[in-house]
Amino acid sequence: MNPAFHTAEGCTTQQDIKRSTTKDKERRQWLDRYGEGLAALASGVFIAVAWQLGTVSHQWSVIFYLIAFAVGGFVKAKEGLHTLIAERDLDVNLLMLVAAIGAASIGYWTEGALLIFIFSLSGALETYTMDRSSRDISSLMDLKPETGVLFKDGAETIVPIEALTVGDIVLVKPGERIPADGVVREGSSSVNQSSITGESIPVDKGAGDEVFAGTLNDQGALFIEVTQLSESTLFSKIIRLVQEAQSEKPGSQLFMERFERIYARSIILISALLIVVPPLFFHSSWEQTFYKAMVFLVVASPCALVASIMPAMLSAISNSARKGLLFKGGAHLENLASVKAIAFDKTGTLTIGKPIVTDILSFQGYDESEVLQIAASLESLSGHPLAKAIVLEAQAKGAAIERPSDFRTLTGWGIQAQWKGELWKIGKPAFLDEQFRTEPLSEAIDRLERKGKTVTVLHNSQGAAGVIALGDAIRPEARYAVAMLKKSGVQVAMLTGDQTQTAHAIAKELGIELVYANLLPEEKVSRIKELKQSFGTIAMVGDGVNDAPALATATVGIAMGVAGSDAALETADLVLMNDDIGRIAQAIELGKRTKAIIKQNIIFAMIVIILLIGANFIQGIALPLGVVGHEGSTILVILNGLRLLHQRDSVTAV
Repeated sequence: MNPAFHTAEGCTTQQDIKRSTTKDKERRQWLDRYGEGLAALASGVFIAVAWQLGTVSHQWSVIFYLIAFAVGGFVKAKEGLHTLIAERDLDVNLLMLVAAIGAASIGYWTEGALLIFIFSLSGALETYTMDRSSRDISSLMDLKPETGVLFKDGAETIVPIEALTVGDIVLVKPGERIPADGVVREGSSSVNQSSITGESIPVDKGAGDEVFAGTLNDQGALFIEVTQLSESTLFSKIIRLVQEAQSEKPGSQLFMERFERIYARSIILISALLIVVPPLFFHSSWEQTFYKAMVFLVVASPCALVASIMPAMLSAISNSARKGLLFKGGAHLENLASVKAIAFDKTGTLTIGKPIVTDILSFQGYDESEVLQIAASLESLSGHPLAKAIVLEAQAKGAAIERPSDFRTLTGWGIQAQWKGELWKIGKPAFLDEQFRTEPLSEAIDRLERKGKTVTVLHNSQGAAGVIALGDAIRPEARYAVAMLKKSGVQVAMLTGDQTQTAHAIAKELGIELVYANLLPEEKVSRIKELKQSFGTIAMVGDGVNDAPALATATVGIAMGVAGSDAALETADLVLMNDDIGRIAQAIELGKRTKAIIKQNIIFAMIVIILLIGANFIQGIALPLGVVGHEGSTILVILNGLRLLHQRDSVTAV
């Protein structure tokens, strides 16, 4: 047999297997997401058919009721039996099934089937809603470098990052991601490390400077000595922090799980006693006691309690979605109502995240438009973010940009080029010769830098011709957002990886008192934990990969939908689809309203259950009346929850 043919055939077979496996996985995911809901709806259809057949054929009616039981109750029965067998405990799932089967066993098929239908539909809605909050971190993993260029004995070899060891030298070319944490040994470049530190502007790196895995090299080539193994890099720590924080269950969920099992055991025990005790000790008939026990199971079933929460949550979530607020689960909305402090990332959250020209100062008799024209012409051949911002500003103001000649980049300092027969330079203030540093110029530079702005100086052979300051523009709605939160009694803090001077300048303008700057991702997590100890329930607002651990650690993580990274979006509990942070105060108000309605529903449902149980014990009630009372209370709490669909904003501007 031709070996080449055999290999091709094997390759095709492997591809077919891979495609088949992928389809099977997608099919399973689809069933996990929508299967329970479809089963609940199918159960409702079978109930309707059975009810219609009741007047024609009792036998066929019972058959369709049995199908409705099987289809609608399969998932809940599976969960209940798993709890019973694996954990040797009872839960509400099993309790509802026992109540429904008990009702059917004494001839009340419709009532039993309706119990199954309502409970399974509620479970399906809960499954669908909660599915939104259980995202993986695949997008975060995509940013992790898979390979690096090992430089050894003058040769370049591409190796997996797992093969890199401490002390190895790796070569990182322009546009490539740095494969490991390390120290620059040779070369200079600017590195975009916003994915780690949140800094809005690339940082110049040279010999002796530290760099991080996952950051993006910009212009120059770097030879980097590896200082951390792949599993110990800062980027890997971010991934682990997200995973650990997401695996923790909130206290309210643990409490509900404990309460559910205690409630189920109590109802089952009481029902068993109602069946056994009266015939043995009070000479009651088995038929009468069994009937009364089944009524008790029905009226004590927690349908109304279950419906007290999810319809209200779903209504509030739908309401908020229309306003650009995407909650990934009802619990996050409830938690947001209790928030006492909110921490904001700076870059890309309170600010736009892109440098813009804020100030232009002119010297040597030049005016501001001339300074901008010359600077933009020089920078027109540069790919640096600051250069692009200057060019965009010049274009916006209609300046005539003319290409320079003899263009040179001096990495870490600036650029120089010939423009209209004269040598011009533009770059950091330190790029200017000491002899040209006049007192007015130094004062202007100091004043701008104290405001947290990045300063560039344009100069020629006669000295400085102009100063251009750039900064990260504050979002238009940021002041309103901070003011509304403070008016609501919420403490506002800023967590950023940017410089202290810049952070305090932005915070002062926005009215934020708590400021933490120069933070790495793990330090942001520490600050969130400290805020939790001080205030209790904490929210964190961010947009970058570097914010993901803090978002996951906070009680409620809030991500920017447009500007946010995939990792931040998947980690967060609430996504601002329009990046409108001014909506956060409204979301908190909606959460408080939702919490109040849920409390109303729970109290009402408990009162109805207690009254029905009391009536059954004191006087005895008919099973149909018990079902009507019980399901009636369920409908009422659902309708009360649906009021949140039309909840209007009650927070106004100050």
